[in-house]
Amino acid sequence: MRPIWGYAGKCVYIILAFFYLTGCNTDTAIKDEQADPVLVEYPVIYIQRDLAALDGDEGAQPASFDSRHPAQFNPGAQLFVKRNAFSDSPTTNISAQLFADLLPEDAPADTIQAIDIRDLSVSDDGQQFLVSIRAPEIEDADEMDQPSWNIWRYQLATQTLERVIVSDTTAEQGDDLMASFLPDGRIIFASTRQRLSRAILLDEGKPQYTALDESRDNETFNIHVMNADGSGIEQLSFNLSHDTHPLVLQSGKILYSRWDNMGGNKGINLYEMNPDGTDNQLMFGWHSHQVAFDQQDELIEFVKPQQLPNGEILLLLSSQDETSYQKRPVVINIEEFTDNQQPTFASGANDSAINDLAFSFEFNFNFSDNLSPSGRLTHLTPLPDNSQRYLLSWDLCRVVIEEQIRACGQLTDEQLLDPALELADPLYELWLLNDADGTQQLVADSEEGKVITEALVMQPSSQPKTFIANKVIGNELDAQLHEELAAAIDIRSVYDFDGQDSSANLGGVSQLSDPTQTRATELPARFLKVVRGVPMPSDEVRDIPNTDFGRSRNQLMREIIGYTPIQPDGSVKIKVPANVPLAISVLDASGQRIGGRHSQWISLKPGETLQCKGCHTANSQLPHGRYDAQAESINPGATGGAAFTNATQNIIPTQGQTMAQADAMVNGIAELSANLTYEDRWTNPALSTVNPSTDYSYQNLATPAPNGSECFNNWNAYCRIQINYEEHIQPLWDLQRLAIDETTLAVLADNTCTSCHSIVDDNNLAQVPAGQLELVATPSTDQPAHFTSYRELFFNDVEQEDIDGIIVDRLVVALDADGNIVYQVDSEGELILDAEGNPIPVMTTVNVPAIMSTNGASASSNFFDTMNDVTHQNMLSADELKLIAEWIDIGAQYYNTPFYTQE
Repeated sequence: MRPIWGYAGKCVYIILAFFYLTGCNTDTAIKDEQADPVLVEYPVIYIQRDLAALDGDEGAQPASFDSRHPAQFNPGAQLFVKRNAFSDSPTTNISAQLFADLLPEDAPADTIQAIDIRDLSVSDDGQQFLVSIRAPEIEDADEMDQPSWNIWRYQLATQTLERVIVSDTTAEQGDDLMASFLPDGRIIFASTRQRLSRAILLDEGKPQYTALDESRDNETFNIHVMNADGSGIEQLSFNLSHDTHPLVLQSGKILYSRWDNMGGNKGINLYEMNPDGTDNQLMFGWHSHQVAFDQQDELIEFVKPQQLPNGEILLLLSSQDETSYQKRPVVINIEEFTDNQQPTFASGANDSAINDLAFSFEFNFNFSDNLSPSGRLTHLTPLPDNSQRYLLSWDLCRVVIEEQIRACGQLTDEQLLDPALELADPLYELWLLNDADGTQQLVADSEEGKVITEALVMQPSSQPKTFIANKVIGNELDAQLHEELAAAIDIRSVYDFDGQDSSANLGGVSQLSDPTQTRATELPARFLKVVRGVPMPSDEVRDIPNTDFGRSRNQLMREIIGYTPIQPDGSVKIKVPANVPLAISVLDASGQRIGGRHSQWISLKPGETLQCKGCHTANSQLPHGRYDAQAESINPGATGGAAFTNATQNIIPTQGQTMAQADAMVNGIAELSANLTYEDRWTNPALSTVNPSTDYSYQNLATPAPNGSECFNNWNAYCRIQINYEEHIQPLWDLQRLAIDETTLAVLADNTCTSCHSIVDDNNLAQVPAGQLELVATPSTDQPAHFTSYRELFFNDVEQEDIDGIIVDRLVVALDADGNIVYQVDSEGELILDAEGNPIPVMTTVNVPAIMSTNGASASSNFFDTMNDVTHQNMLSADELKLIAEWIDIGAQYYNTPFYTQE
């Protein structure tokens, strides 16, 4: 039995893999008799912070850690170095004098600065570590003028702590966090710098600004890389919400946490990419945010992964209480699973991917507020030496009984079950846990009101990381695409839904791809649309009123990158811009979206080709977004050496090629178009009739074409189509549409939309708008920032009628759920009678539902069906209907630029 010290004045005894606390009136530390190199040779680094860190109107507030607000400032942290892991070894506060030059001249020498510190990461050789530090608040300065988070490096040889980026100007250009060393010495980190994204905004003709996340709360973090001296900063990821916590795996790949927030919060999931930003893909967690622990579901996020020496991924699950420090250590099998209950198709694994980290002790670390004999855990990191040892910040189980703090080990089982037991205030100390022999060693004590939040040992790793070189232009990266700052998306078949053929009822891919069996008009999927998310500026750049988004801000603002035909077998290979967040939609022949919106941003590096097997249904939990985890494609491709079955002899595919791949081989990778253009390339005229061409073009419009459409006459990576309601949709309602007799030139009818859909006729007399729909360009009485027509199309209204030349809301007698008349009653519930003694019925308006929906064109069938009925047929052209459909499909925003009203 070996005593190990738990907190000042108490000691812990290990007995049968459990611990008890007993009184020990001594403060002497007990050392191991054996010469353990971790305890003797290697320094221990840890961060200690105040539990109450933020000064609010009512004094100090609890420090808060929100994964969706990575740059939050919690002053009150200090950085310590211990010579070794003995509890009584010398400890140095290496952060104490970091910003001494900012102190007043009369400040005491031992003044501790109110700074924040986080994100420890050690190099593989154990000779240096990285840490994120933020300087003290500047009194009375605006938020934008406050100090930024910077990355600092400590070098063991010189025992110096210095900022990686030396230049003050460069260091303050963004918040830098969560740094780690790459095998070649470079540093990968999360940052709000958005260097390349800001440059692309200029190339797109927009102001340069730092974008906010999709909730419009904080500046967006993306993954960046820089040289060891802070030079050569390069942006690697391009999510519109946060990409954080890059972890360099033993394989050399980068595992990181991505907040998927497109069109609404989808949670924080684990993604993986190469150190040059290529092969960026979802790895784990999309459907695993509700996981059952201890017979109850917990909402979890996949934040700050670590890798155990055996290769497993360690995650410390957090409580949903942002001020709670309690963590639950779990391991995740991301090699064989894409979700907790979903293995990859090739793995054959079963059970669950997420499991509690196994200890030889009977530990039960969790984030419940209930008493646990195991105590509470707030940090755990494995030693990098295969020794099954961990550094952990541990609050041993203590309770308050009769105003005295007692260790849980001193209580009986019956006492521990007492629901009235009160947990003592947290006292987190740093421990070295050896799970191989069941021992624990106190490393650093603490005091109430403080907590040790992170720690590491400066010890060489027994699993050095593999170096992955950047992909080579002309080899792994296409040289021509790279030169054009473009990439390619290569989809085997849009009819492939999670390995199931959605075209099976039409004969399957083999029948659809045979021109003699299936005409183009019979193909359900005709075009692919690519959309770009517009980065949201901060209020200092442009204070965007919510009315700019229109009926719903769920999709924020969107620009169309362009269109391309889908080949008969459902395949697509298309050139797209690199380094921007993209989403895709499958369209029918008229340009309306089929199915739901894409819910993940795609971004590619210049010269890269993204291989996709197919699509994914919204509710399916089968693997998606991760190429090697999915089922085999439904589209086997060509046999090779001969034309596709009954197709043209002009395109001879190689073995396994899809129609899109074969077409790109012969005709080059397709470029995106502003138009829905189709030309039959596959029909063999000797065997069947060539399909007619189609071309829905902005050039056919008599109203202004969407902004940027002219760029596609000579496509480049910065071509964008922007549709704004006032500029491009309202003119469709205002356009004069006269039916004229060709012989007499007499006006037979005025089909202008606003001639019927207005509250006044051509003689300026009152009229009820046709279909109870008013399409005029006057400010709405409900919302002056919107035209009346927009509100009428997307918001429920009330039916109107003409009474003596005045348009009023139509009132009808109200009925209850059983169809009985509802009468007016007074405050006592008694019937109110009219002059003749009869009860007075309650009158109510008649609801007129909105004819359009921001959910998309398919959800706006009332409008499109009306435009095809006998009354309205051919009043709007196919090109005009396509414009309306594509605008609704991207969200029906009032504006799709943050700067419309300033232009």
